[in-house]
Amino acid sequence: MGITRDMIDRINELYHKSQDVGLTEEEKGEQRELRQKYIEAIRVNMRANLNNISIKEEDGSITDLGKKYGGVKEV
Repeated sequence: MGITRDMIDRINELYHKSQDVGLTEEEKGEQRELRQKYIEAIRVNMRANLNNISIKEEDGSITDLGKKYGGVKEV
């Protein structure tokens, strides 16, 4: 599941509330859960980007980092 704009807005809302008046235990749990989902979405996105990087070596060959390190299979 990806992160939505509403989820990001809620993360920010909870952060600002925590700085102003504090959060209830329920809100702290919600904040923790939303942050975990956000971090997971960033990791998935970063892994996808890294798996699509290829490097041209000095000898002219191409090293596909997704295949070499990311476990991406030949298609």
